[in-house]
Amino acid sequence: MTNLIELPADLPVPHDDGAADHLKGTRVPRIELLSTANRMVSLAEISDEQTTVLYCYPMTGVPGEPLPAGWNDIPGARGCTPQSCNFRDHFQKIKALDAAIFGLSTQSTEYQREMAHRLELPFEVLSDEKLEFATALKLPTFEVESKTLIKRLTLIISKGEIIKVFYPVFPPDKNAQEVIDWLSR
Repeated sequence: MTNLIELPADLPVPHDDGAADHLKGTRVPRIELLSTANRMVSLAEISDEQTTVLYCYPMTGVPGEPLPAGWNDIPGARGCTPQSCNFRDHFQKIKALDAAIFGLSTQSTEYQREMAHRLELPFEVLSDEKLEFATALKLPTFEVESKTLIKRLTLIISKGEIIKVFYPVFPPDKNAQEVIDWLSR
């Protein structure tokens, strides 16, 4: 059985392919996405009031179910659960820096709710199941088993504009501290 919490030591490191170079300085679209709290969230509106951290990830696994074939061999694919747990564990520090935090994937809200409950996430996760947000921002994506997934990246949004992009994110279980370090400057 696959351990979703621990990262294998031999994961391939993702390289910056330039697919996120256009994002810094881009306005966030006023698209509402369904959250695990069963409400519609507009990141553009929330970031008008508070700096917002949005970590985007490909997909979380489900305990007892196999990951897609070759998942560990795709640079940057593995590590969504450790990344989410890392943001959970650093939630109070990010909140103390007056920032809101959201996760985002193309998985359904129902799928995300199970994960958020199981991992005891203190923040909402947004579903971009229809790829509206990803398409509007031209986020980097990849295909696995006929599914389009977002490559792992983290955006800092303020007043509706992306002011910082972490891409590629590796290792994913250290991303929250990178965000805290950047927000603390």
